[in-house]
Amino acid sequence: MSGFASLLSTTIKPGCRYGRPICASTNTELAESVSDVTWQRLVDSHEPTHSALAWLDGEAVGMVNFIYHRSNWSINNACYLQDLIVAPEQRGTGIGRQLIEFVYATAKADGCDKVHWLTHETNATAIQLYERIAERPGLIQFRKAL
Repeated sequence: MSGFASLLSTTIKPGCRYGRPICASTNTELAESVSDVTWQRLVDSHEPTHSALAWLDGEAVGMVNFIYHRSNWSINNACYLQDLIVAPEQRGTGIGRQLIEFVYATAKADGCDKVHWLTHETNATAIQLYERIAERPGLIQFRKAL
């Protein structure tokens, strides 16, 4: 199926009930306890975490997880796009962009004033997409595990 045909028949729906296999297909190694708590948070309506799946022909082929949070620089919440996962065979078909645009629309409707995320500097393909649909603010991330 061409990328254009995939894009036309892909639907994005809130929720993550069937997304765990997509996450398992990535090489992200999380302790089982962390994974279990994450999934509990994603299905808890009292948590500021949200998720959506991209569906193609009845199969989940992409997933996005995002978190609303406060900021000291704005009255409104911001949205951190934490995970963007597209099935390897569907990469380059526009599904990632659709998922990000879903986050933009959802966060805006929920009163957020910005969406932000990180990617690894070696993720050249993703960076090409991100530079077309967002601004690169020039910030450098620092962190220390505690």
